Amino acid sequence: MSIRADRRNRHTKDPLLGKVVAGRYRLESRLGEGGMGLVYRARHVLIDRIVAIKLIRPDLRAETHLRAWMLREAKAANRVDHAHIIDIYDIGETEEGELYLVMEYLLGTPLSAELSNGPMPIARSVDVIEQMCAALARAHDLGVVHRDLKSDNILLTERGGRKDFVKILDFGLAALKRDARLAPKGAVFGTPEYMAPEQTRGEDASPSSDLYALGVLLYEMLTGQLPFRSSDRDALLKMQQFELPVKPREIRPDVNPRAEEIALRLLEKNAQNRYLDAHHLQDDLKRLQRTLPSSTAWEAKGDAMPAPPPPPAPQSANVTDWANRASQFTRMVSRAYSGRDTPGDVLASLKASWDLAARASRLEGEVASLTRKLDALERRGRALRAEIGRKVEDLAQEESRALREAAGHKEDERRIDAELLDLERLAQNARDEADTALAAGRFEPAYFERAGGTAATVASKREEHGRYQARRLDKEKMARGLRRQIEQLRVQLSRYAEALEEDLTRGRTLVAERAREALNFERDFHNACTTLLAHLRDKPECRDLLPELMAALQMPPTASQSGEGPASEDSQRIQRRQAAVPRE
Repeated sequence: MSIRADRRNRHTKDPLLGKVVAGRYRLESRLGEGGMGLVYRARHVLIDRIVAIKLIRPDLRAETHLRAWMLREAKAANRVDHAHIIDIYDIGETEEGELYLVMEYLLGTPLSAELSNGPMPIARSVDVIEQMCAALARAHDLGVVHRDLKSDNILLTERGGRKDFVKILDFGLAALKRDARLAPKGAVFGTPEYMAPEQTRGEDASPSSDLYALGVLLYEMLTGQLPFRSSDRDALLKMQQFELPVKPREIRPDVNPRAEEIALRLLEKNAQNRYLDAHHLQDDLKRLQRTLPSSTAWEAKGDAMPAPPPPPAPQSANVTDWANRASQFTRMVSRAYSGRDTPGDVLASLKASWDLAARASRLEGEVASLTRKLDALERRGRALRAEIGRKVEDLAQEESRALREAAGHKEDERRIDAELLDLERLAQNARDEADTALAAGRFEPAYFERAGGTAATVASKREEHGRYQARRLDKEKMARGLRRQIEQLRVQLSRYAEALEEDLTRGRTLVAERAREALNFERDFHNACTTLLAHLRDKPECRDLLPELMAALQMPPTASQSGEGPASEDSQRIQRRQAAVPRE
């Protein structure tokens, strides 16, 4: 995962760099900091896999409810499993009790960085919002609410040659269901600039709250500014509750009218006045997209931006190189001690280097095999989750349409109810006139015709009302049936996810144990190398072999090679490097 770098720490040595998390992920660089955790780029110690790891911030590790939220983040994101939501591979606790999440490592640009350049073209804005809407539709269908959508949590990357491929990050506040143990009732969570009015009042966030945040993002992309701005948090929360946003076309007259309409509907204070659900919004966005001219105006701008650099090569040597080093040391020992007795510790270290290289190679193969099995299990799990997710999505789309049609019929019922009130009053007046005439001994055909006509109109309207009511009830019944199917699939998904997690946990535990063995091998191999170098670094017979070997070991040159400083200083440097090797 890529987020904005924490520039304050760019020139500060992070004590966690070089640490191995969970016995297998070595932290290589700090990517940034979120609301609850620090994010690092990390590399598996045995297989060349780059991941991102989130750790709870050091100052928050005592906050037990944050640990529960991070567990929820993984559970929520994994259950959704959508192309536009970041993948989470693993979750667990270190030996020190620190909670970590292992996520896919992404290169891209945060939406906030793009918005800092001003408004975005309409086609690009709608494209980005539509992708986010598709991801949220799947999440909402599965009972997951993000709660903290904002421009910092949206990454624009490239996938399969497609630019502006959206990835939603940080489901750290996602609520599968409210747990009173995690936070006090009425607590306000989220980012004030993007919070729905109901969230600012401390109410539970709902799918409609995420749609409100989408409205803020769309408004920001159309106008280049937030709908509500204030340096005072409380004032900003009040604005979200009571103030109406300035219409986008009052800020930028060239804003697309339909896009403005969608943004303002999403920003309605009353959740009932927003879109029914993300599927409803997505239908409107797709209709808008069909009216927009195809444009690649933003691509030139994107091409002008430098591409993010790829991750650097691993800092520690691959296990396959250990045998080559052992071979180099063997040549050096045979030169240095030709015809003489070789010191015992040199022979022992040389033997250890060969033995450790062989054992590490076998272990690497075992870990690679275990990892392939885990990857296959994860792929099967991902495929099944995606299949169930698509089924749920299809059913939810039908449910959304049924509910919208039912709501339309309900509006027709209300309209006819209003018309019936007027017609029944007219019919009653006509009957009263006819009765009055009869009581007076007059027979006025017009009165009776009017009374009969209004009565027939009332009966016709009641029949029409009954038809709309029957249609509404039919659609509501259909929606309830679809909802039952959705709930059954969600239960099926939950059960499968739990069984899959048990299998993955066993496999990951085994990989972690083997990776810890590998770290011990690495430590012992470096110890053997240090001992051999201590004996061989000043041997003139080995001078031509030392530069290549020490470059491979990433060690500083010896005194005899550099011509600077005494040998003891070189020995100290080697010892400092040896001390930096992570130990269990």
